[in-house]
Amino acid sequence: MKIAFLDTQMMGPSIDFSIFKTLGSVDFYENTTPEQVQERIADVDIIITNKIKLTPQNLSTAKNLKLVAITFTGTDGVDLEFCKQRNIAVANVAGYSTNSVVEQTFTLLFGLMRNIAWNDRFVKTKYADHHMLTTFERPYSELAGKTWGIIGLGGIGKKVATIAEAFEAKVVYHSTSGRNLDGPYQHLSLEELCTQCDIISIHAPLNDQTRNLINKENLKLMKPSAYLINLGRGGIINEADLAAALDKGNIAGAGLDVFEKEPIQADNPLLHLKHPECLLASPHIAWSSIEARQRLAAEVVVNIEAFVAGEERNRVV
Repeated sequence: MKIAFLDTQMMGPSIDFSIFKTLGSVDFYENTTPEQVQERIADVDIIITNKIKLTPQNLSTAKNLKLVAITFTGTDGVDLEFCKQRNIAVANVAGYSTNSVVEQTFTLLFGLMRNIAWNDRFVKTKYADHHMLTTFERPYSELAGKTWGIIGLGGIGKKVATIAEAFEAKVVYHSTSGRNLDGPYQHLSLEELCTQCDIISIHAPLNDQTRNLINKENLKLMKPSAYLINLGRGGIINEADLAAALDKGNIAGAGLDVFEKEPIQADNPLLHLKHPECLLASPHIAWSSIEARQRLAAEVVVNIEAFVAGEERNRVV
């Protein structure tokens, strides 16, 4: 098999790329521009990629292509209909980053609830001259007894729910598709979720049902003491509306790992808040613990090996 790995930089450091060499002849590229795609995939059997856009225009020149192995869960970068027409298999990886994303969910929440950044600065700049052994300038509440609403009760959402319950929070959820109504927790409409919850965390994909799901209308329904955490996709939240809600004090804070445009744009209103401490953000890193990326690489190899084994069986038959 001839293989092109188009964007190894998206796997980050601490990855043993030699495991891919057991699969065949592999050309490794740190990154691939749109202009370089056609040349690099022209005679390959397998493409490995994370974020490179694979369109009918560039895929049509890959005459030998049999498999697109995605180093990610989402498949939105690949034209699936074209691949289906050309009998090109597409394999993604799910579940590799669950622990990593769940941990980042609670990192963002507790960073906001416990005023971690403010308290760190206080100790480093003012505590030595303070008149007390503690400070009550930034009071905080416990998670116990709060209502935690989850949008997207998949593998990640369910694990968040389990941990939230361990902290003695009440868990409820909202199904954006309207189909998953038999979960182990109480299902609420979006309006009910926004009205009743102290914390709302998003773990849903971006699609027609979730795009712009959180906007000024339902942000107005949330408690002034509520926190909004997004580990799904940036386009699920209207960022201009969220910035306005934070500036007006409609909600207490937001923790974001994803943004509508990534990297974030300099003119994004979230970068120009009146009270920037109300926003705690990370640059789309929730998925990328060392362990998660190592699992991801190993699963991609397994996907390719399974595909090749299937090809061999078909030839024998």
